[in-house]
Amino acid sequence: MHFFSYKNGDLYAEDVPVKELIKEFGTPLYIYSYGTLIRHIRAYEEAFCEVPHIICYAVKANSNLAILSLFAQLGIGADIVSGGELFRALKAGIKPFRIVFAGVGKSEEEIEYALKNNILMFNVESEAELYKINEIAKKLKKQARVALRVNPDIDPKTHKYIATGLKTSKFGIPIGKALEYYKLAKSLENVKVIGIHKHIGSQITEINAYVEALKKLLELYERLVQADVDIEYIDIGGGLGITYKDEEPPHPKELANALIPLIKNQKGKLIVEPGRSIVGNAGILVTKVLYIKETDIKNFIVVDAGMNDLIRPTLYGSYHEIMPVTHGKRKKITADIVGPICESGDFLAKDREIEKVSAGEYLAVMSAGAYGFSMSSNYNSRPRAAEVLVKGDRFSLIRKRETYKDLIRNEIIPEDLL
Repeated sequence: MHFFSYKNGDLYAEDVPVKELIKEFGTPLYIYSYGTLIRHIRAYEEAFCEVPHIICYAVKANSNLAILSLFAQLGIGADIVSGGELFRALKAGIKPFRIVFAGVGKSEEEIEYALKNNILMFNVESEAELYKINEIAKKLKKQARVALRVNPDIDPKTHKYIATGLKTSKFGIPIGKALEYYKLAKSLENVKVIGIHKHIGSQITEINAYVEALKKLLELYERLVQADVDIEYIDIGGGLGITYKDEEPPHPKELANALIPLIKNQKGKLIVEPGRSIVGNAGILVTKVLYIKETDIKNFIVVDAGMNDLIRPTLYGSYHEIMPVTHGKRKKITADIVGPICESGDFLAKDREIEKVSAGEYLAVMSAGAYGFSMSSNYNSRPRAAEVLVKGDRFSLIRKRETYKDLIRNEIIPEDLL
């Protein structure tokens, strides 16, 4: 079942016409499908049901509180990379013992906040971080549970900005030095080693990269067992890709079928950290056509959503399918679909074949549920978009559109300097 589809020429989100949502909430507008979110969560749970596991959703992909709350009700955990993401996860009702904290730059305040909330574990990325966590845990008279994030030097064949498992990456500990770091961690009084972790990148569409990385991880796991280092959790990260254009990423079941035979005889509980593959195709960004601009060499469709709303095309050269909200048998043109931001890099698509639309019509940018709103900004002093969740024939506003007053809410004009 497709939860975003045309009915009599009009695009629907589940059973709600997108035009109705535009009329109610305006544009730019992020729209999410409840049915898609549920389907993707269940796909992971069913795929890995053969082994003890925790699904820890990667909050960075989409951190809206309503979506996190839905996942909390389903018993899903969280993969977080900041104190703010921990705050969101806890506010949404995600249980602390299902939260893992990764990231190369955890601050003292963030580490303390996580320890006070008794999260499951830190995925530690450096020797210096190990010492810092031990120091803060000692101050709080606690023992910090940790896994070490191991860099297996595997090429995930994705964009270089989102490949995190290569030896040139800032992430993780080189696998050749991992045993040494584990021995160090075990020697620290206020650190308890409970896990092993790897994450090789995002938007991965080939299973082989996962298999090779896990094999390397399990070789290390056996060495840790022999060194009397107790491992309770094997965290294989996330990164499974989605279809934006013509990619054919594996289904979670295919991933599980390739990985479970490697781990089913290990005593460690599995942790999986999907993000994009849960929310990516569960959301769209709707934008209004402001102007049609024609030059001697190029057509431009100028819309009201810009790189501040969806930066992926600008940042990664990413492809998003773009469809008219009202579909018809119209002539097709080739055009750049661009936003209002004062940057030449402000575009949603380049040289895209699309139905010829007019000013005042609306376009839907597909597969925008991951790294869409969560990476948005107020650049050019533009208020951020509203977000809506659709369930069947019902819908709810889950983030109000920002106002101009919101833009300056935390700013101060100091009288003594003017």
